[in-house]
Amino acid sequence: MNPAQPGLPAATDITAMHDRLLAHPGWPKEQAPAMAGDVWHWLQANHRYNSLLWAEEDLARRTTVADAEIAANKRAIDAYNQARNDATERVDEGLLVALGLVDAASARTDAPVSRAPPGARLSSETAGSMIDRLSIMALKIHAMREQTERGDVDEGHRAASRVRLERLRQQRQDLAQCLDTLLADAAAGRAYFKVYRQFKMYNDPRFNPVLVKERQGT
Repeated sequence: MNPAQPGLPAATDITAMHDRLLAHPGWPKEQAPAMAGDVWHWLQANHRYNSLLWAEEDLARRTTVADAEIAANKRAIDAYNQARNDATERVDEGLLVALGLVDAASARTDAPVSRAPPGARLSSETAGSMIDRLSIMALKIHAMREQTERGDVDEGHRAASRVRLERLRQQRQDLAQCLDTLLADAAAGRAYFKVYRQFKMYNDPRFNPVLVKERQGT
């Protein structure tokens, strides 16, 4: 855990969870045992939806299947992307409540009330969005590692993949350090972030103008 604030996740614990889940048999179709704590539940959910989204994105690039199958992939991508964003928002809510930086009663509303300390700097990127990026980095690292182990390609492909794998690992390490810094600064009153709502209108039949017209029969 982050030594600056008991109860906050450390980046090393989060990245270890990401890697452990990717190695879990049946993941992501079969859920792994949930970790204790509301924030950890949503951290795991975010990673699962990113993993499902990743698989659907690969399937959507197929060129030898019927259009109906690609359409099904695209609809699944929309659903998983929405669920991924929802989980990211739940992570931010939980972290901000733990930090005392949001009014707990308003945290799940469309207008969470921020409780920023005087003089604290505002981070435009939230801790949840950084964790979401760490999840995607874990998927990239997992996929690139597989490229280094392929037997159906030449050594040039594997060598280039090893170089990219090391670059991805460095990028993840940099991002993890930035996350720890943000949480430590937030715990110390030097920084804060907010719960930002994505309001993805294209997934909402009340707001997507095309879906509204379909419902109205116009």
